[in-house]
Amino acid sequence: MVSGPVVILFVLIGLAILLIALFAFRPSVTTTPTRKILDFAALFILPSVCLAMGFQVHMERSKQTQFCISCHAMTPWGQSLYVDDLHHLAATHFQNHLVPHSQACFTCHTTYTIFGDAQAKLSGLKHIYMQYIAGPPKVIRISSPYNNRECLHCHSGMRVFEEGPVHAAMMDQFKSNSISCLSSGCHDVVHNTSGLAKEKLWRPGQP
Repeated sequence: MVSGPVVILFVLIGLAILLIALFAFRPSVTTTPTRKILDFAALFILPSVCLAMGFQVHMERSKQTQFCISCHAMTPWGQSLYVDDLHHLAATHFQNHLVPHSQACFTCHTTYTIFGDAQAKLSGLKHIYMQYIAGPPKVIRISSPYNNRECLHCHSGMRVFEEGPVHAAMMDQFKSNSISCLSSGCHDVVHNTSGLAKEKLWRPGQP
């Protein structure tokens, strides 16, 4: 189903095209001051509004899990969300609704700062370049070390997290990033796509 903002966007684009076509084939309609304002709106204001709305619509669409795993190279990462093993970090978050199913990738891979969403989308442009121009690398790795800030954004204040003896004893190190949540012996199995073929996959609704 097409959303309301998308419908409005198409209507505005259509209106801008009609007005521009009118001015192109009948320049005389822009001779009066009022018509010149209408001309300015058709040539500059409406396209700017369409550009801003289109950007916002795409920003929201690109947060969707299905968008993230729509590239063939990302298929194993999408499958890893269904590994039937609670030691797999991404799988246990996804299957237990610790992240929204519709935005599972974005929730963990955005940056929780003032301009974090925009930074995440700009970083995503590199993925588009690799998908359509350079080609996916043979080994896909996260672009930079994972910041504990993204974990603490959700887990800070969570009773089961803060009252856990291991977490409580090391909370200052987690907050300072001196010890990673993904350290060996902690939550070090995230996606593990290389061993996916050996894993049993969880099927929702099936025992």
